[in-house]
Amino acid sequence: MTTGKITARYALILGIVALLCTAISIGVYILTKGRIDAVSQQQQRQLLLEVLPQAHFDNDLLATCMQVSLPQAPFVKKLYLAKKGEKTTAYALQSTAPDGYSGNIELLIGVQPDGTILGVRTLSHKETPGLGDKIDTRISDWIFRFTGKKWTAESDRQWAVKKDGGQFDQFTGATITPRAVVNNVRQSASWVVRHLNPTILSGLTPCEQ
Repeated sequence: MTTGKITARYALILGIVALLCTAISIGVYILTKGRIDAVSQQQQRQLLLEVLPQAHFDNDLLATCMQVSLPQAPFVKKLYLAKKGEKTTAYALQSTAPDGYSGNIELLIGVQPDGTILGVRTLSHKETPGLGDKIDTRISDWIFRFTGKKWTAESDRQWAVKKDGGQFDQFTGATITPRAVVNNVRQSASWVVRHLNPTILSGLTPCEQ
């Protein structure tokens, strides 16, 4: 057998092996994609329930997800609508505090149309372990202190850490992180109360599934 024939034979074998590997990979993806998507959606629903208690809605929250890209609210990335029948009872905002000590802090904020906070959770952050990471529920209960607080134009000055004359505790040795979170929750609640309306909602695009 000539060298050329041997090379062609090995190339054919390698091609068949590559094709089989690709087919197996595609098959595994098809078989597991539905299960992975279902788990991901369940995790998202569970997280939303932490800031939007079930008593406030009877709709599918994930089906209401909308992308937000507005100049008057650059900190808001996504919006979910909680509804009872046809009435919107609350919103969940995925929001970014850009002024954390170590960069962006991603938050999920549940807020009623009147500015009452139903819950706040930290989705991601890079804050200093042992100091700024107290915004994480695995480390501290600090983030729970927003629950039940109501933003109004009259109470706006109180939406700050105590060092700045507000009502929220800062962390020992770390003020920048809680300041960033408080400010972002304040901005988000203020935007909901002052600006969020049917016209704005109608202009938003659904989230990619």
